[in-house]
Amino acid sequence: MIVEGPDKKPVLADVVAYDHETGFGLVREVDSLQAKLIRLGDSDDLDEGEPVLAVSSGGVHGTRPVRISSRSEFTGYWEYLLDSAISTSPPHPDWSGAALVSRDGKLVGIGSLLVPDATTDDPAQPGNMFVPIDLLKPILGDLLADGRTQRETKPWLSMISVENLGRIAISRVAPDGPAYKAGVQPGDIIVRVAGKDVATLPELYRTVWNIGTAGAEIPLTVMREGSLHDITVKSGDRYDYLRLEQSY
Repeated sequence: MIVEGPDKKPVLADVVAYDHETGFGLVREVDSLQAKLIRLGDSDDLDEGEPVLAVSSGGVHGTRPVRISSRSEFTGYWEYLLDSAISTSPPHPDWSGAALVSRDGKLVGIGSLLVPDATTDDPAQPGNMFVPIDLLKPILGDLLADGRTQRETKPWLSMISVENLGRIAISRVAPDGPAYKAGVQPGDIIVRVAGKDVATLPELYRTVWNIGTAGAEIPLTVMREGSLHDITVKSGDRYDYLRLEQSY
């Protein structure tokens, strides 16, 4: 891949690591970027209302003063869950991969998403979601050494789920993924997991992950066209679908 340093000169780099659980990835420069290093801060110390900087590409022009608008649970429809994501406001237009920098000049988060409800105001205001840098610290050694963490991998069902009015609907099933192979279909409503009622995405994911590690059999009860169906999904490992080695 190609990255750019402060002088905008393109530099070759390799993707060397990725962690599905946090969403963090590591890129290693092949030639020097001639960039200054930034130290890791303590994202757990951030308080609501605290002023920080969202720094993207473009130097001064890519830097925006923002505030911590909330620290809260974040759930992604792609089987992703953070216990205490960082939300900032106002939104940065180039949020993806942006650095969240504390008042003492340290890295406290990495930009992930533009969200419509970054604040607790009524109505909520848009902003950005940042992944806390403290989630990187315990896995950084593994990522540098092996390209992935050594912790046990969570079960993966390979389906996109949406939550609406207390129901969890399947909107997409990845072709040839575990859910597809088990017979889960788009439009199915998930009613129970291993006999436990689930009505929110956090409930769904935590119940699935508590059953075991990747490869565990996940019993689902789904509503399809007015009838209940019991389906057992032999979960997969996301890393089986991840390629970090060069393919060219």
